[in-house]
Formats: sequence, structure tokens, C-alpha cells
Amino acid sequence: MSSGKSSSKPAPKSKPVEVALAPVDNLLLANLCGPLDENVRQIETGFDVVIRRRGERFSITGEQAQLTADALRHFYAMARQPLSVDEIQLGLIELTNAPVRRISRKAEGPVDGPQLITRKTELHGRTPRQVAYLKAIQEHDITFGIGPAGTGKTYLAVASAVDAFERDLVERIILTRPAVEAGERLGFLPGDLTQKIDPYLRPLYDALYDLMGHDRVSKLYEKHAIEIAPLAFMRGRTLNHAFIILDEAQNTTPEQMKMFLTRIGIGAKAVVTGDLTQVDLPKGQRSGLREARDILKGVRGLAFTEFQKEDVVRHPLVARIVAAYESHTQQAS
Repeated sequence: MSSGKSSSKPAPKSKPVEVALAPVDNLLLANLCGPLDENVRQIETGFDVVIRRRGERFSITGEQAQLTADALRHFYAMARQPLSVDEIQLGLIELTNAPVRRISRKAEGPVDGPQLITRKTELHGRTPRQVAYLKAIQEHDITFGIGPAGTGKTYLAVASAVDAFERDLVERIILTRPAVEAGERLGFLPGDLTQKIDPYLRPLYDALYDLMGHDRVSKLYEKHAIEIAPLAFMRGRTLNHAFIILDEAQNTTPEQMKMFLTRIGIGAKAVVTGDLTQVDLPKGQRSGLREARDILKGVRGLAFTEFQKEDVVRHPLVARIVAAYESHTQQAS
């Protein structure tokens, strides 16, 4: 009797969900599955399920089998052209984080959240928190984006800066981050000052190149319409009519954070991003971002968006890696 009871409990979880895609169209099916069923493997990884296929019939086993079935039907409907791995991975994120409405490049109707003017025409918030983050940036003069790697904190902030610049809402884009913990460490790197700090600022360059194109960024940089500099260079300045982003803010000291926030001038907008689980400050040194969150939480005119592992917009495995580290940290504490 006991063996019968134990075997009956997992049955609902292990029972496969059967899906038959219709109407049957071999071209749609090929576009959905991708070369050597690569897209199917991406869907398996994204939802942590096992998919078996015979023609247009799919058998799905796993806790998220029903959501996987819905995803297969959805991708099949948008497979008039071959689906790239990027489209599959981004689509999985949006399906997991409903109610964001559109994932297809061919879908009709409005997308939840602000529409940004960048070179990436399909750029929009892909999770509810990302949508809220973009809205907060547009509606507030100072916005904090706090959360784990891969949640789009910096990229969406840079996209919002580009959008504001293209709409002539600001005259300059200024991107900054704490390059090093102590100034003397620059001396160990080769080259002049620009070459020394360049590796620390490379992620900001990459985001700009992606959103505006290399040539345009270079021209605007020469005209000083775009400025990328370490945080130490902000001291003593007043930044008017600019969109300013402080990245990696978890590595600021409280004094640096206060200095930065008091640089904001007339007609300016600022976004502060950081991950409080990756503080590289010396042991015992309190993070300026953590202190700012505690002090400024109730200040009117500021907005805070705190991202979670569900907002990770990278390879499907990244969200599970973040979750595994969170679990390990909780068990160790």
C-alpha cells in the first residue's frame, strides 16, 4: 500500500502535456524548430522541461509543461520567417513575465511601456519591472535601478538617455562609474589617463554603440555631446540639461554618492544603477548605493526600481544561476 501511495504522488507532475500544432505547415514548423531543433532546445532550457517531437506533435514533461505548450503555439504563430535564437530567448522571458504583451517583431498593437527612439526599433521593457523602470525614468528626475546582473538596469538607462537626446529633451549624455577604489591603482595600467580608465568604462561604450552606432557616437563624443568619465571627474561640476547615468553605484562610498547626487543641475535627469550583491569596496566600507536607498526612499521626486532574478534578460541559464547563488547565500547566512 505504501509503495502505491508514493508512486501516485508524482504522477501529475510527470504526466506529459501533448501539443499538436495546427494548421500543419512544414515551413512554419521548420522556422519554429530552427536548424537541428536548436530553438526547441532553447525552449527546453528556458522552461527546464523535456520536449519530444514527432512532426507537428510535441510531448512535454516538466513542471512548466503547460506554459511550454503555450510558448510553442505562440512561436508557431509568429514563425512566418525563421526565428533566431535571440527572438526565442527574449520571447521566453516575456512569456514568463506576463502581462507584457508583445514579443513578435510582427505583432500589431501597442507595447506596454514607453516607446524609445534608438537604433533598436524593438527595444522595450520585457518584464513588468522593466516597464515600470522605463516609466519611472521618464516621470522622475532621479531614478535608482537596483538588482542583479542581466536585468537591463544599465542598458535601459542608456536607451532612455539616447531617447531623451534624440527628442531634444537634453543637450548631453554623461555616463560615469567609479572606475577604481583608489586613484593610485591607475598607475599600474599602461597608457595615458584615457587608456587607463577605458577598460572600466567599456560596458557604457558598448551600450551606446549598440543603440546609436559607432560612427554617430564617435562624432557626438568629439562634439562633447556624449561624455564618458570616471566618477572622480564629476566633483565640482554642475550638470545642466544633461542625462546623467551613474553605473556600478554599489562601489561608490557614501561621500561619492552624495557628491554625485548634488551635481544634478537645471533641466537634468539622472539614473543610478547598481547591484548590492556585488560590492567591491574594502571590507567594512558601507556602499553609497545602500545608504542612499535607506536615506532617500521616502524623498518625493525620486523613484526606486528593485529588480529580481525574474527580470534577468540574458541567456535562460543566467536567471537560474542568480537563483542558485541567492539560495546558497540564504543557506549560509
